[in-house]
Amino acid sequence: MMIELIAEWLGSVGGIVLFFVLLIFLTLYLRGVFRERRQYHLKNVPAPDAESFGFTVACLSDSFISCGKVTGFWVEAERIYAARFDAIAKAKESIQFETFIILPGDRADQFAEAIVKKSREGVKVQVLIDDFGTQSLPKSYWKNLEDAGVEVRFFNEFSWKDILYHLKRNHRKLLLIDGNVALVGGAGFADDWDGKDKNNSQVPWLDYEVRYQGPVVTRLQGIFLQHWLDAGGTADFTEHHLCPHESDEEPIIVTAGEDPSYRDSGIRALFQSLIAGARRRIWIASPYFLPDPNSRELLLEARKRGVEIRILTMGKRCDKPYVHYTSRELYPCLLKGGIEIYEYQPSMMHAKVLLIDEDWVSMGSANFDPRSFFQNEELNLTLRDRYLAEPMESLFLGAFEKSYLANWKDWKKRPLKERAIGRFSLLFYWQL
Repeated sequence: MMIELIAEWLGSVGGIVLFFVLLIFLTLYLRGVFRERRQYHLKNVPAPDAESFGFTVACLSDSFISCGKVTGFWVEAERIYAARFDAIAKAKESIQFETFIILPGDRADQFAEAIVKKSREGVKVQVLIDDFGTQSLPKSYWKNLEDAGVEVRFFNEFSWKDILYHLKRNHRKLLLIDGNVALVGGAGFADDWDGKDKNNSQVPWLDYEVRYQGPVVTRLQGIFLQHWLDAGGTADFTEHHLCPHESDEEPIIVTAGEDPSYRDSGIRALFQSLIAGARRRIWIASPYFLPDPNSRELLLEARKRGVEIRILTMGKRCDKPYVHYTSRELYPCLLKGGIEIYEYQPSMMHAKVLLIDEDWVSMGSANFDPRSFFQNEELNLTLRDRYLAEPMESLFLGAFEKSYLANWKDWKKRPLKERAIGRFSLLFYWQL
């Protein structure tokens, strides 16, 4: 009798374990984890100083070319939020804001107060937020906005009809004022950026914001309206005048990263084209640095042809330690290939930038990771502009001084716990 009971118990436990194993396998299968990945083979890409470089990059990354100018640059939370609130306060006709993260706290409350005030003054306010990234806010927060006349839409709300699609996120951060000014960067509205995160470092996160003016703002407004319509909003073109304007300002490559897939990723193509074209330097800032095999190969090829490569990423003071440990599992071939990897120490490093040769900058919301390449809706602007390249270079140099430079000797001595977490998380690499 006892043997039969034990056999029955083992059978039931084994069945349950088998069920969950099959469920995990099916989920990973449907997410494309086992799918063959397409490789980019780029040769003789024009140099960044060639007239055809920008157009080539735009074509390969399914981007469009507009023009405009940089009129403001800010680093760290206090200045970033001050710039945003100043822009909101000056709005006369419209405010359109799109973001991934808004978390309960002072910054979220300040944002609500600012846009409620403008809405009551008669300014049209449209807020498009990611459903997942703002789920911790109570319904009363949104009701307060809507009661004041603010239009609120949620990107990709959860639905049992398509659970897996809910994994796609709107990772963009875009603030448009009167169709004339655009602020683009990486910060959400959350106290975390002030250093009031789970690490409690009280040191602001490393991030930035850039203000653009000119015809590019009209194109960015069109991108916003595409998402607004996807979220169930209405676009009234008696209010939105999307007219092109003649301008002799600098060209700007706009990469929307719309609905990417493993076959078609504008952000991946953008980054890899920039890397393949670099002749002197490639400086990459990405908190979640998880380059796919093809990107690692392109970086190593660039290093072999003499390009200086420095990577700035997050250190131990970060919001996702398991991603940090996973990223470290990919260091060996890069370190051996002569690529320098800097882990920022004071606080979370959240900036996302590529600095190519003298003055090409690609900035925006995209990380150097599979989620930004193949799942998230992203937005990056790429331009040749010394006005922007110089402060970005200063941001890098200041961060390098406050970072730990990874080396092979220390990497081999990393704690067993970190190794275990990192190697296990690699199993879910394409979903991180």
